[in-house]
Amino acid sequence: MSITLRDLQKSFAGKPAVDGITIEIGKGEFFAIVGASGCGKSTLLRLIAGLEAADAGEVRLGDRAVAGPGLHLPPEQRGVGFVFQSYALWPHLDVRGNVAFPAEAAGLGRAEAARRADRNLATVALDGFATRKPSELSGGQRQRVALARCLAQDADIILMDEPLANLDPHLRATMEEELVGFHRASGATTVYITHDQREAMAVADRMAVMAAGRFLQVGTPAEIYARPASAEVARFIGQGAVLPVKIADGQATLAGHPVALRGMGGASGARQALFRPADLAVSDEGLDGRVTAALYRGGQWEAKVKVAGLPQPFAVHLPHPVREGDRMGLRLLGGWLLPQ
Repeated sequence: MSITLRDLQKSFAGKPAVDGITIEIGKGEFFAIVGASGCGKSTLLRLIAGLEAADAGEVRLGDRAVAGPGLHLPPEQRGVGFVFQSYALWPHLDVRGNVAFPAEAAGLGRAEAARRADRNLATVALDGFATRKPSELSGGQRQRVALARCLAQDADIILMDEPLANLDPHLRATMEEELVGFHRASGATTVYITHDQREAMAVADRMAVMAAGRFLQVGTPAEIYARPASAEVARFIGQGAVLPVKIADGQATLAGHPVALRGMGGASGARQALFRPADLAVSDEGLDGRVTAALYRGGQWEAKVKVAGLPQPFAVHLPHPVREGDRMGLRLLGGWLLPQ
């Protein structure tokens, strides 16, 4: 089932939280929304679910309008599954009881609901944990129970609000793989909210970068990483430096050094370009810089290299150790010319 939002708006105390968002999310798509805290992404998810009433605009689930002028269907009439950051498990029920609850609430017999719950638990590799209480599970296992309960609702649309935020870092990568598998198993249209851009890019078919209640850019993770539509998106997604360049006679220069930029076109004069670590090579020729910070990230070093006269340091990835204060020459291999 697709999700269509048209000019959706919601304000709190006169301040827009969702400011005129229009988007169509295709049937079966895994769509992630990433942005800093307070950008409005959780409010948007609650508007889709019916947990908040829109001030204006329209929400359609498939061919059915569920919110619009004079219309607000409550959550229980929208038929969507919701996975909360807090897991929201019943502490007095065992794992099977938690997963069976939606089917029982919908009128299914207890025995059949339990059989369905066991199938859903097997999907998330928890079939051996059916009789345990939530308090006896790890954070990752509790999140999988929440996913199984969502599967049990047999919903065409699944909404996830920061589902991995409470997990330890070493569990998050594993759960990202499980989320992708969960999406394939359910076949549901999934909207996934996170503040973690790396997480969003790992799981999404398409994603939106959100700020101040608006979508700054929508596209595949690869498109947004390689071709950000603005300096704000470029600074938020991935590592890199947004620096002033000069365009003249079809040639770009940075600090007087020529550079072959992707995305050339538009007006000449002063512009901005994004330089990712892959756009740089250590070389005795080119820009003369100095390392201002260096961190070991397991298999590589990540350094910040400041070049005199440029307002922002480059992010450089290296296979060998470097130290703060080291001199480093950089050769420009390319870059992305930001649209005007």
